[in-house]
Amino acid sequence: MNIYGFQKTTLLDFPGKVACTVFLGGCNFRCPFCHNSSLVFSSEFPDPVDMDEFFGYIRKRKGILDGVCITGGEPLLLKETLDFLKQIKDEGLSVKLDTNGSFPERLETAVREGLVDYVAMDIKSSRKNYGKAVGIADYDTASVEKSVSFLLEKTVPFEFRTTAVRGIHEKLDFVDIASWIQGADRYYLQSFVKSYRILDKEADLSAFTREEMDEFAEIVAGTVGKVEIRGI
Repeated sequence: MNIYGFQKTTLLDFPGKVACTVFLGGCNFRCPFCHNSSLVFSSEFPDPVDMDEFFGYIRKRKGILDGVCITGGEPLLLKETLDFLKQIKDEGLSVKLDTNGSFPERLETAVREGLVDYVAMDIKSSRKNYGKAVGIADYDTASVEKSVSFLLEKTVPFEFRTTAVRGIHEKLDFVDIASWIQGADRYYLQSFVKSYRILDKEADLSAFTREEMDEFAEIVAGTVGKVEIRGI
C-alpha cells in the first residue's frame, strides 16, 4: 500500500492531540461533493510519499506528536491498512481513523484489536437518499448501518459527521439521521465549500445558509449528546 498525502502537523484533526495526517488512496464511493477527488481513482493518484520517510518523521517527532490521523479516500478499502495501523501503534502513537463505514468487519477488527483510538465516521445522508449522496444509485446501506450500530456500542471514542450540501440534502434527511444515530455522544454538521477539487465539477451544489444549518443541527440535537457546526 502507498501513502498519497502527508500533512506533518495538525492541531484540528485529532481531538485533543498533536497529530500528523496520512492520506490513503482509493474509495468505493463516488460522492459528487468529495473534496479529495484525486484520491478516488487510481489513475489520478498523486505521487506516493516514501513510507520510510513517513516512519522516519514520526520517530523523529516522538515526544511532540501524540497521534496519526488516517484518512483518504477510504482507508479500510485495503485490508493492508490494518497492518499499517499496527505499525503506527507499535511506534507508541495513537490512531484516529476516518471512514465511510462501508467495511464494518474491518472497522470492528481494528477496534477490537486496539489498532485505533478514535473513529470519525461519515453519515452521508438519510438511509433513503444514501445513493444520491454517495453517487451510487440504489446503494444498499446495510454495511453502513452495521458500522453505525457497532460504534453506538461505544467500544471506542467516535464521532459521526455529515457534510450538508444543497442539491444533495434536504431537511427530512436530518430527521432520519437523528433517529438513526440516537445515543451518539458527538455529531458534527459540516458546511460544504465548492471548489475545483470536488468530484463532480458540473453538479449544481452549494452551501446551506447558517440559519438552515442551525435548523438541521437542532433536529439532530434532540437525540445525541453534542452537535456542532463546522465550516461557518
